Amino acid sequence: MSDNKEILELLKQLSVKQEELAAQLQHHSACSCSHSHSHAHSQTGSTPVTDLSPTQTPLITHYPTASPPSSPPRSSSGGVEALRASRQGSLSSLSTALASVTSTLGPNGNANGNGIATPYGNLSLDAAQRGAGAPGGLMPPEGSGKEKEKGKGLYPSRVILTTYPSQHGINPVPINWGAGPTARERGPVVCSRIKSNLLIRNAIGAHAGSYSIYRALSIAMGQLRPDWRPDLTNTHPPFTLPPTEGWFGNKIVSFDPWGAMSQEVWSKEYAEGLDVRPTISQTKAHIKIEELDVLARKGEFPVDGDIVIKSPELAAFPGVDQGIEVNTYKAAIDPVWYLPGVAERLEIDESTLRRALFEDTGGMYPELLTRPDIKTFLPPIGGMTVYIMGDPAKLQDPNTEVTCRPHDSCSGSDVFGSDICTCRPYLIFGISEAIKCAQRGGVGVIIYFQKEGRALGEVVKYMVYNRRKRGGDSAAEYFNNTEVVAGVKDARHQALMPDVLHFLGIKHITNLISMSNMKYDAIVGSGITVQNRYEIPEELIPADGRVEIDAKIQSGYFSKKQVTDELVKQTKGRDWEDIIH
Repeated sequence: MSDNKEILELLKQLSVKQEELAAQLQHHSACSCSHSHSHAHSQTGSTPVTDLSPTQTPLITHYPTASPPSSPPRSSSGGVEALRASRQGSLSSLSTALASVTSTLGPNGNANGNGIATPYGNLSLDAAQRGAGAPGGLMPPEGSGKEKEKGKGLYPSRVILTTYPSQHGINPVPINWGAGPTARERGPVVCSRIKSNLLIRNAIGAHAGSYSIYRALSIAMGQLRPDWRPDLTNTHPPFTLPPTEGWFGNKIVSFDPWGAMSQEVWSKEYAEGLDVRPTISQTKAHIKIEELDVLARKGEFPVDGDIVIKSPELAAFPGVDQGIEVNTYKAAIDPVWYLPGVAERLEIDESTLRRALFEDTGGMYPELLTRPDIKTFLPPIGGMTVYIMGDPAKLQDPNTEVTCRPHDSCSGSDVFGSDICTCRPYLIFGISEAIKCAQRGGVGVIIYFQKEGRALGEVVKYMVYNRRKRGGDSAAEYFNNTEVVAGVKDARHQALMPDVLHFLGIKHITNLISMSNMKYDAIVGSGITVQNRYEIPEELIPADGRVEIDAKIQSGYFSKKQVTDELVKQTKGRDWEDIIH
């Protein structure tokens, strides 16, 4: 933690020096500024930003004087409840400040129309005056000059690089991770920089994980306004996953268990401008997979008209049996990390976690170092999808039979059927067992984690494939081939995996469809009991997937089969040149 404090102090000193330089340059600048803007540069505790004006050297500056919305102190009744009670006063002071600034600024929200920044995050003042940030679309600004056509003028001329806890106006909305019994005691996750939210946000990062980058591209291309917010009408879940004891404390640290309720819990605050958005979405769906059609025809499970239903005929193929479909409830979950909890789960210091996340993403999020008061982070990674067969409400009953397959994504096998691994056949086996469990009166759960190639990525995975095939592809070298290319055997960090099980209210898994010792240890270590463990049936293992399975069993994966050091040396995969007849 001392390293972080030293870095924070150095950054503050840099800000002061840059502000002094900015003041000198502004004094000698040919560009005249309004009195209100000049006064703003004299304030202390400023927010570092870079001037993007093409005629000036990059500067550090801060917001013009204005009374930002402030969050109240935490109270025994819950900080957000107090926030809601005080929102009218906060919004009133913001409106007064807005009117004051408007009187000194031109019609485009700039002092004397010269492109100077406004105090409203990445919104221009005219956008703020039009109610920018309100749910749904807004009327675009009048005029559509060449600058707008080229995507220019999307943001103020000054870029806010980072913020500090002690700055004037910085006052995050309270969030008490693990608190309850309702979402109001816990508080909302606010990471948005739009409008006044920059001053009160309590989370680092951006919504939608890695897809936030595509959103940025849409904004840069002029297809989406930076101040746009979704209309959340009718987006609430069609089924309930009520809070369980796992939602409180530190059982869940890798996502927000209240994330599917934002539309309802924070509707009033959202309408008033607090940009709190769902990080979980729940819906219902049918799933249809060819292998399940085959299993149903073989009588593995009946068409009961509830869990398993008959697929309708296709007009192009009258009279042809189209197999079956499976009724499911499902939830998509984006990651929201509570940094102290994640660090504790991984058995490292929070300061080490923050520094690594900052350094090894190319410095993507400076506030990981400059904002130690913000404990919540929305990382730019994929999340997970949960598929539930049977009644989700029964998951909270420890007497319910639960069959669970925690599955890490493998697009090569899951989608395209590559036979070099067992991922798709094992996934199908898990779904089949989940269906059978639901038809017996229990609940089947499939959790699909976006962790391609053991969270090493497909590029690394394919390089490992190349190394394996050029080196004889033996089970004895399976893990070594990965480690020498990636540096680690596995980067999935299964210690965070059981969070979703606690979210669902699962206390006991009757049938765990997984051979992974890491997943099993994480589940049991989190306090969930496991009765039975199931390995992939021998008849489902592709010929070229035997290398993977034998290597995993020899390393400690669950199996009734005994794999010796001598056997893994004998287990070989197919060569590229092999012709399969």
